[in-house]
Amino acid sequence: MSNGNDSRFENVYSKKVKAGSRRTYFFDVRKTRGEDFYITLTESTKKHNSDTYERHKIFLYKEDFNRFLTSLQEVVEHVKVDLMPNYDYEEFDRKQAEWEANSQNNPPEHNEPTDGEEIAW
Repeated sequence: MSNGNDSRFENVYSKKVKAGSRRTYFFDVRKTRGEDFYITLTESTKKHNSDTYERHKIFLYKEDFNRFLTSLQEVVEHVKVDLMPNYDYEEFDRKQAEWEANSQNNPPEHNEPTDGEEIAW
């Protein structure tokens, strides 16, 4: 029975993307025992009025990297160019920078996993 900390899959690289005050994305490169690599994409959302998190995970394998990235770029470009060309997408970057500056002065008091830390299900 697995406890969520399966040592067969080593975390070798991690990137954390904060998306406002309630949502965080984790991009983790994992290594298998067979010296193979794959990516996990995890969305972690803090539940309203709670210190618990809801998590959704996608496993992305090397044979799908190129097609996944191409399709992701195409759909993002479609929204930005064709559907919402006048929207200020940098608004989110400015809000994020402001939020990060404010949260450095007032650190959160919750148990969200940190960069590279395995998320226990």
